[in-house]
Amino acid sequence: MTLDDYNGFCASLPAANHVIQWGGAHVWKVGAKVFAIGGWDQGQQLFVTFKCSDIAYDVLKEQPGLRPAPYLASRGMKWIQRRTSQSMDDAALKDYLRESHRLVALKLTKQARKELGLAS
Repeated sequence: MTLDDYNGFCASLPAANHVIQWGGAHVWKVGAKVFAIGGWDQGQQLFVTFKCSDIAYDVLKEQPGLRPAPYLASRGMKWIQRRTSQSMDDAALKDYLRESHRLVALKLTKQARKELGLAS
């Protein structure tokens, strides 16, 4: 997945907004909450970090090319970082990004979801 593919897909999700922060990372949020982070290892390979369910986290953290997300997972959050497409192709990554968006949106207040035009 290229950076343009990543940004284009995240932009297609409802009420998603993009900021560049944390040293040039492409961060996608719903409401004010992060659901995806795109960044680079040594400026070459695009890494994509996303929130996932407890079960998905337990399975994915053991797969080649994936790892618990630095910083986030060490604080008990269920976030995975895809470093290579070895175990997760781009179609599967899009499914996980869509699910990350959904999980984060569900944590917003009813009022915030309503204001963003998201189903409650």
